[in-house]
Amino acid sequence: MITDRDDILGHAVRWAEKDGIAALATVIETWGSAPRPAGSLLAASRAGTFVGSVSGGCVERAVIEAAHEAMDDERHRVLSFGVANADAWAAGLACGGRIRVLVEPVQPGAALAQLLGAVAHKRAVVRETDLDTGLQTLRFPEGDAAAATVLNRDQAGLSEDGRIFRNPFNPPLRLVLVGAVHLAEPLTHMAALAGYAVTIIDPRRAFARAERFAGAALEIGWPAEILPDLALDSRTALITLTHDPKIDDDALIAALPMPLFYLGALGSVRTQAARRQRLALSGFEEAALARIRGPVGLNIGARSPAQIAISILAEMTAVQCGRVA
Repeated sequence: MITDRDDILGHAVRWAEKDGIAALATVIETWGSAPRPAGSLLAASRAGTFVGSVSGGCVERAVIEAAHEAMDDERHRVLSFGVANADAWAAGLACGGRIRVLVEPVQPGAALAQLLGAVAHKRAVVRETDLDTGLQTLRFPEGDAAAATVLNRDQAGLSEDGRIFRNPFNPPLRLVLVGAVHLAEPLTHMAALAGYAVTIIDPRRAFARAERFAGAALEIGWPAEILPDLALDSRTALITLTHDPKIDDDALIAALPMPLFYLGALGSVRTQAARRQRLALSGFEEAALARIRGPVGLNIGARSPAQIAISILAEMTAVQCGRVA
């Protein structure tokens, strides 16, 4: 069972408060074909339930057994699984895949509860664990350049000497959709599954109805009036969907100076060319206009709204992961 990391932390904290103790397992290092990245979590309860995943299923049984041992002796441990390990058959790792997993007890009121509080308030934080002592430290980017670097990289990993494991917890990625059109419905749903917090902007009240966009924040008004108040940053994507230049251009003019990681606009090649001409007349240079991805999405032959949503989310993911120039 693969669950959102925030939810996994919440389960660990609640189980510790209810039962007096719980356990948390974290992937700290991977090689080869290991299916889950460093930073992946699994929480286990005294009652035998668990949430999350550290391997996609192939080492969970052994990790859960170690979690119960950690709850019994209240000590952390680091486990290694791989094809060269005697546990390889039970672990089910193949094709050279290896992982190391930190398993630690969780006490009521522990630092994990403080971490959960920071995450709940959408505050970026790095959780550091000393693998020798089990000591946990929370580090925030304000005034801490090392923590800021880890958060900007957004990848869990070990210190150079291998003693300290650093797990970054950034606020959710954000997606702003301009236009509460049909395409916005599957795109909102898929983006939420991918971990995005979605905001939809549309000046047309008849379009922006809550029952169409469960879980999304709705902003009724003109994009240029709303966008400056959203504090959009480098973990934000924005896409215009209306095909109405009055609305889409209004959004793009406001969004182009912002440090978004992805800026897209729905429309054909011809529509994109006309859009660039209009925006150039508004004073934007070609280098700025080149940031707009349009036609938006990967060219996979998508036709239906759901297929187009897939193509858009795939391109967003590739850009966010540094796979598309």
